[in-house]
Amino acid sequence: MTDTISPDLDRISLPEGIPAAQFEAELRQVQRAVAAADDEAGLLLAARRSQELVHRLVDQTQAARAMTLFISVLNDMLTRRVVEVVSAGTGMDGVRWCWISLGSEGRQEQTLSSDQDNGIIFAGDTDSDALRAKMLPLAQRINAALDACGFPLCTGEVMASNPQWCLSLSEWKERFRNWIIEGDPQALLNASIFFDLRPLHGATELAGELGDWLAREAAANPRFQFQMAANAMKREIPLGLFNRFVVDKHGKYPGTIDLKVGVATLFVDAARIYGLASGSHASNTAERFRQAVNTHRLHPNDAERWIRAFYFVQMLRLKIQQRSYRLGLEMHNHLDPRELDRSDRWFLRDALLAARSLHRRLQLDYPGSQGMF
Repeated sequence: MTDTISPDLDRISLPEGIPAAQFEAELRQVQRAVAAADDEAGLLLAARRSQELVHRLVDQTQAARAMTLFISVLNDMLTRRVVEVVSAGTGMDGVRWCWISLGSEGRQEQTLSSDQDNGIIFAGDTDSDALRAKMLPLAQRINAALDACGFPLCTGEVMASNPQWCLSLSEWKERFRNWIIEGDPQALLNASIFFDLRPLHGATELAGELGDWLAREAAANPRFQFQMAANAMKREIPLGLFNRFVVDKHGKYPGTIDLKVGVATLFVDAARIYGLASGSHASNTAERFRQAVNTHRLHPNDAERWIRAFYFVQMLRLKIQQRSYRLGLEMHNHLDPRELDRSDRWFLRDALLAARSLHRRLQLDYPGSQGMF
């Protein structure tokens, strides 16, 4: 197995508004706690210190881009240590395998409330079932340890302990190939999670090979891109007549906009489509938009507008989650626009107008796709 990747926290930009000395001192404390963790108690201590630091920083900054990346890198660091500690002495030294992150963690866009989305790629195709049987008990222990550290188990069971997501490299390729060929609603749902894969620990070259292969396959299949575009365009922008906010009338949070499902997801889905169409296996939303600029699929001004809008929505999500956390409530992504001051209401409306323009751009680039389902 290859060495664990060392997270390069020194390259993370200091979130605006946070004193540099304070940031660096507290960051080093968390790093030391993670590095020293060699049992469950140590991992829990490291997780608590990491979470405390994140919550303090969210109170002090409006820099969503730096903050979501910083949260993701800290979570990466802790997850790698969990995998190292739990897998030590389990007899896996002779097996090449890679722990992969998916979803928002794969995109490095995590907020304060994120459950687990992960999987395993392992080498060896002659006896995949036997290797999988060997890997699954370890994956179950890792998922349980991550849950104890504050990363809730995925309710949809998109986790490495699920045999469906603990696969050999060739099995993963076959799984992705079927999704691309079938393009049915379940395949598109899976694509929205699994196409964001990123290696975290182990034989990262396995994930690299899978990502390179996937980029070629997806770019060569325009029908699948049209199906993904049709799926993305089902999302309705919460703006009505005269650009007034459209809020939920029912459900758990009436009178609010779901910033994750109703807004942020369109930016994520569209960027994924343009990224794959560009032959890139970048997983981050901003990187995908910029790759599409580099391949002349998007105008740079449009891409930057959508990136700014996406990160403004991400910042609102962080603030909502932080307020819920401070009040001891369940963290969520629902915003009552009336609670915003005039400036932020203007910025939110502008972000929704940007989302609407992105929706229209998808319609232009993938004409007729809305009638595919």
